[in-house]
Amino acid sequence: MSQTLESLSNGAQVGAVLPLLTAVVQKPAWSAKYKKVVAVVAALVAGVFAVAADGGWDQFQHGQLTAATLLGVLAASQTSYDLVWKPSKLAPMIEALTTKKTTRQAE
Repeated sequence: MSQTLESLSNGAQVGAVLPLLTAVVQKPAWSAKYKKVVAVVAALVAGVFAVAADGGWDQFQHGQLTAATLLGVLAASQTSYDLVWKPSKLAPMIEALTTKKTTRQAE
């Protein structure tokens, strides 16, 4: 497999499960715009770690491979959320379970 396809594949694998991890941080009361910003930032951070895990910090010298991994994580995370995790109600359920309820909400 070419290095570019391998980078895309690694990014897609990370991105496919990232929405479940992002749901732990996000809150149901947040606006859709704010949730999207958090998701994109999380995807970029996860992409940086995916690049570093694949080839160490020296991997960042290869701009095309770095960009392929980052874009793979971003595309896969957004797509898997929209097509799998949101319709299955799993990501929203994780958001609800990890949100602390105030005494007012508990009543």
